[in-house]
Amino acid sequence: MARVALLYGTTEGQTATIAERIADVLADAGHEPTLIHAKHLPEEFSLADYDAAVVGASLHYGKHQKYVRRFVRERADELNGMPSAFFSVSLAAAAGTDEGWREARGKLEDLLGETGWDPDATAVVPGALKYSEYGVLKRFLMKRISKKTGGDTDASRDYEYTDWDEVEGFAADFGESLAEAANS
Repeated sequence: MARVALLYGTTEGQTATIAERIADVLADAGHEPTLIHAKHLPEEFSLADYDAAVVGASLHYGKHQKYVRRFVRERADELNGMPSAFFSVSLAAAAGTDEGWREARGKLEDLLGETGWDPDATAVVPGALKYSEYGVLKRFLMKRISKKTGGDTDASRDYEYTDWDEVEGFAADFGESLAEAANS
């Protein structure tokens, strides 16, 4: 089966948790995923050591992590030359509105357009509000944004909006496409 580089960018940790679940699904399907935080790439890292790649990033203030954008931009040709997938974690999608999904999907498309990457599969994944991990200013800002969009504002607790069935389905579909490619 395929050796899969599973690179991610994360700020509060939800994207890392999602990447771990994707890795579990791929491993259960017989693939060999390697989780790599894109901000801390090993010096010897090379996409050529892998058969496929999955990249994930989260949106903060309307942008994916700068180091993920740079990674994809610098390696777009390599990513385009192998089976690849991208997942974008977004609180806008957590709102559950058509507008929120359009906004989240638009930001995903922006990253792809900016970098020249054309992955085989993409997904928008609702994220989490982790009030307990925010400083005072960020907690205040996130409460204001959440109130404006009709979201959860009780800062005494955290909220997870990730649809794990969707995440597992995305990973399983990508894993199946890798197996089919290997068998053809």
